[in-house]
Amino acid sequence: MKEGLKREIGTWGLSANIVNLIVGAGIFVIPAIVAEGLGPASIIAYLFCGLLIMLIMLCFAEVGSKLTQSGGAYSYIEIAFGRYFGFLTVNFFILGATIMADAAVANALAGTLAYFMPVFKMEGVRIPFFILVFSGLALINIKGVKQGITLVILTTIAKLTPLILLVLLGVSKISISNLAWDSIPSTNDLGKVSLILFFAFQGAETALTTGGEMKNPQKTIPKGILISISFVILLYVTIQLVAQGILGASLSGFKEAPLAEVAKHILGPIGVTLILVGSAISMFGFLSGDILNMPRVIYSAARDKVIRPFSLGKIHKKHATPYLAIILYSAMGCFFAITGEFKQLAILSSASVLLIYLGVALAFIKLRLDKKDETGSFKVWGGYTVPVVSILIILWVLSKLTTNEIVGIVSFAGILTAIYLIMKFLKVKKGNG
Repeated sequence: MKEGLKREIGTWGLSANIVNLIVGAGIFVIPAIVAEGLGPASIIAYLFCGLLIMLIMLCFAEVGSKLTQSGGAYSYIEIAFGRYFGFLTVNFFILGATIMADAAVANALAGTLAYFMPVFKMEGVRIPFFILVFSGLALINIKGVKQGITLVILTTIAKLTPLILLVLLGVSKISISNLAWDSIPSTNDLGKVSLILFFAFQGAETALTTGGEMKNPQKTIPKGILISISFVILLYVTIQLVAQGILGASLSGFKEAPLAEVAKHILGPIGVTLILVGSAISMFGFLSGDILNMPRVIYSAARDKVIRPFSLGKIHKKHATPYLAIILYSAMGCFFAITGEFKQLAILSSASVLLIYLGVALAFIKLRLDKKDETGSFKVWGGYTVPVVSILIILWVLSKLTTNEIVGIVSFAGILTAIYLIMKFLKVKKGNG
């Protein structure tokens, strides 16, 4: 499909984009939460979740190498199962998974800056700050995907530097006794912790929304996924080992900033500043990555006439970017950042991502059964083993949701279904008229 978009993203650009989207604010706090549940055995949860996300991303790799237009998961599911499921996906993706998360991260970024400059606690400062951040990132991405991906690469390097330094400098200060297991964790405990930790591995799917702007996507997508996910697993495991090895049983007591406490033990006050700055850069990088990627979902849905207005599918004549979709997405993120925090939607957001993963795994099976293939596309080994195992894993993780959370998700899907049916009815009525 010819979309009019420039193919400028290579393997390393995609890899940096994925790492940037996965390694967000979560890794700066998650070690304490995992340690509280599993103690020194936390490493099991990281390896387990790493395996899960690798399997799921292999599904993305095969489907993404066949369907190379922009849109990512939305395009995959819409092509495999039709417009209704495409409509659900794009709305779960945008409304349920990302905009609320962006708003929360923007508030967290302002809170981090307030640690150094208390003026950021004032409403009169926070609002202009949010407008500046979202409008600035929108402008950068409107000027071109090349500029957007360059910013992503730079922020990825900047936020990874303090984490890698923490690992390299902290290895020599690890106390082996702090890593000794008192007991083997139960399956139930592993499941509960994995449900929380799995959220820290999400985000790679968003990078695939730029499929229409990748060089040689049949090779770039699988290579980018394998390189980035392997790196993230290694990074997370070593960070947890260093944090546990230095702080021991006290790690679970520093839930707000465990890595800052680790850095304090290694480098003193300088270490705390380094980690807090890294945390701020990480949050900014998360926002820059989402504003690069998510407008492509809106663009693709409008292009395919799944959502209105269809003008959101327009491409800028000079910069060849989906500028109207970028402006809308940034404005919505800014609005919700200004109007409040959305902690109550965090579980709904995470569950939305898992449902999208489920849809892609099912699309993998459907496309193989339909023998929809393209010459040179990446093909996962083992037949249907990877998607089937992925589906079982996702259902198991979703089973850890509470009854109220499940009701909330089903209700959201019901509302979207009603909207879809109304839109379809009005379209038919207009056609008959």
